[in-house]
Amino acid sequence: MDLTGATWGSRPQEVARTYACDAAGDDLPVRLVRAVGVDAPAATAFAWLCQLRDAPYSYDLVDNRGRRSPRTRTVQVEDLTPGTRMMEIFTLEQVVPGEHLTMRITEPRAVRFFGPVTVTYAAFDDGPDRSRIVAVLRVGARRPGRATGARRLLAWGDLVMMRKQLLTLARLAGREAAAVSGSGRR
Repeated sequence: MDLTGATWGSRPQEVARTYACDAAGDDLPVRLVRAVGVDAPAATAFAWLCQLRDAPYSYDLVDNRGRRSPRTRTVQVEDLTPGTRMMEIFTLEQVVPGEHLTMRITEPRAVRFFGPVTVTYAAFDDGPDRSRIVAVLRVGARRPGRATGARRLLAWGDLVMMRKQLLTLARLAGREAAAVSGSGRR
């Protein structure tokens, strides 16, 4: 069990893999890895990651101003280009359709509160009609020299929020895959 809050749900190979956000390297030394299994193909899981443009899919009362995150997909990968605003506080830096989205916090108040953060959300196949969503965050210090305690709090706070986000996205992707599969059996 990880007592630092640095990992949750991730497999050793997912932690060891290099992601687009890792290019930040020494500038963002803290690395947090979160992952969840999805009862849907990777293409469906990735399609749900695209929904992060419109909502955070976590605790809506806290991080979506009380508005419910959409339960049907409205965003297409074609709608996402570098510079697209994501979850209100992030800006999309890179999108590889069907594979990953990489974004960084750019909203000034969020940067002051969290410090510099870049995150990659990736979807991978994990067997027939199964996939994994892996989120990797790279985090820097808000204020040099005073980062250790803040990093620990951020790791645990992020874990609570991102766990809910990933489980919600996995459930919605699984529900969509089940509906598609069920409609094909008639």
